[in-house]
Amino acid sequence: MLVLDGRLAAGTGLPAERELARALNASRTMIAAALEQLRQAGFVASRRGSGSWITLPGKGMSTPVELEARSRMLDLAHAALPAPRELVAAVDAARAQLPAYLSDHGYHQRGLAVLRQRVARHYERRGLPTAQDQIVITSGAQHAFALVLMLLAGPGDRVVVEQPTYPNTLNAIRAARALPVPVAMTDEGWDLDALDAALRQSAPRLAFLQPDFQNPTGLRMDAGDRRRLVTVLRKNRVPAVIDETTVELDLEGDPLDGPPPTASYGDDAVISIGSASKAYWGGLRLGWIRSPLELVHRLVSARSAIDLGTPVFEQLVLAELLADPEPLLRRRRLEVVERRDALAAAIGEHCPGWTFRNPAGGLCLWCRLDAPVSTRIAVVAEHFGVRVAPGSSFAVYGGLERWLRLPYTQPVEALRDAAQRLSSALSAIGDAEHSSIVDDIIPVA
Repeated sequence: MLVLDGRLAAGTGLPAERELARALNASRTMIAAALEQLRQAGFVASRRGSGSWITLPGKGMSTPVELEARSRMLDLAHAALPAPRELVAAVDAARAQLPAYLSDHGYHQRGLAVLRQRVARHYERRGLPTAQDQIVITSGAQHAFALVLMLLAGPGDRVVVEQPTYPNTLNAIRAARALPVPVAMTDEGWDLDALDAALRQSAPRLAFLQPDFQNPTGLRMDAGDRRRLVTVLRKNRVPAVIDETTVELDLEGDPLDGPPPTASYGDDAVISIGSASKAYWGGLRLGWIRSPLELVHRLVSARSAIDLGTPVFEQLVLAELLADPEPLLRRRRLEVVERRDALAAAIGEHCPGWTFRNPAGGLCLWCRLDAPVSTRIAVVAEHFGVRVAPGSSFAVYGGLERWLRLPYTQPVEALRDAAQRLSSALSAIGDAEHSSIVDDIIPVA
């Protein structure tokens, strides 16, 4: 588990068997047997006279069954859909428009005007007046958040986040040498009293929240709580980055009829970020920031330290997709509903001890397990040909071992197959493994 979590890197030397036995109060026979199992699994290598060290399993597995499973690996670690069929037509249309842009230098730090206009119109349709000058086009929502972090937070500064939250958000905060401060979510959503207390006590420079189909829980903040959230942010003088990446994936209604954007209740307290990755395609690598004009100027000035703009051609492709997005998104939502329902039914059949709330939007089930074995399932499931992210990945300081995120982005038959494989992985762990866990807190870097 430590190797797969990245906390023991390949090449790390291991203590001698005698030293391990003494430290763990175990017999050398047991230690030797454990190391031999790790060697067979590909996690440890040894050489006479050189000791033992950490390795990573090779592409091959130890049995024909596992080899076959590896060749049919189902990836449930990424909550992202394949490209829609409309993408090809958008590429063709963008190719016809590209010559008009070839005579200039190609650096557009704010983004192409046509794309910024269409992103601004996206906010207008949701009831939030937005000028194109308030939009900055980025290389995805992750890049957008990194830009805001670079501008507003520095080493040692605190950033308040939900618990659980999107793992790459935590990676960005730590890369900026800032400190994430978790505020636990409840079964029903956001504890705004706890958030108020965290803002007051930790004096953060920034908060990061996902009110629209939060990743991984799938929960959505209602209009009343959004208004109250902005009141809390203003009172504590803390701006918030509001990630709206999955807002278009409302699976039980029209997104335009949903709660207004959080920025509707306080433009001064909210920086909105969005992305084409979830509703359209992650391969476009395009996102955006919507913020007050004063901050836009500062973001553009600071951006040159990281990059000089996003690719022109991809921006033209996304502009084509946003010209009339509703037919595509309507079909996309119907497709996702079918996949959500298929995965929910399959988990209910093959893993009946797991519980979850059927989400009204987004791309994943957040499953509560019947034992604190999330990381063990993630490790063992690889041998059955399915890759999942353990609950600990979504926690600031580890834990969440009773939770597992399962995206429903694969085809229906693949999702049913994945549920069967997860059931097999759960059985392989066995009752003896369950009883060996002391608690459900496993720190993850």
